[in-house]
Amino acid sequence: MDENQNQEQQQTAGTQYVKVDVIAQLFGVTVRRVQQLTQEGVIKTVEVPGQGRRYELVPTIKTYIQYLSDKAYGKSRSAKESELKEQKLEAEIALKESQGELHRMKREIAAGKYIDIEEVALDYQKFFVVFKRFALSIPSRLVSMVSDKITPLEGRQVEKELTEEIKRMLTAFVVAGSKPEVPKRGRKAASDG
Repeated sequence: MDENQNQEQQQTAGTQYVKVDVIAQLFGVTVRRVQQLTQEGVIKTVEVPGQGRRYELVPTIKTYIQYLSDKAYGKSRSAKESELKEQKLEAEIALKESQGELHRMKREIAAGKYIDIEEVALDYQKFFVVFKRFALSIPSRLVSMVSDKITPLEGRQVEKELTEEIKRMLTAFVVAGSKPEVPKRGRKAASDG
């Protein structure tokens, strides 16, 4: 080491403290890489009064050698690397579960457990057309059942009133069964302002 570097080093009670550029030079890496190693928790700095953050020379070298040895033999990984690997495994598990769910649904669709929404809508439409026809036929059936008890004029009047009442009930049924349209936020805000 030259004299400038010796001046940058601090000795306190037999311990040498050095700046980041000295560690970079000793390790044969860039200053940025030393900073990354510090952020990853591989090596540590200490606060030296009046000098700022410095690296303790001997322990930093030993720690870095151990890190390289562990890395070479695959013994240890940084906390960040372990966390990322764990997140990757969790994502893979979630993916496998969703693929399993998708496969189960496809099997159930193929087995006929699910019906296409258009088919359901058509079935309901057909059902309600038949139901309306059936309901509107009730007044004439009732009048024919009691025709020997009432006059034809009364029969037509009863049939007409029953038909109107059934139509009102069907309309009320349709209105009660339909969902009110929810106004969009943009429209509401425009109408309020």
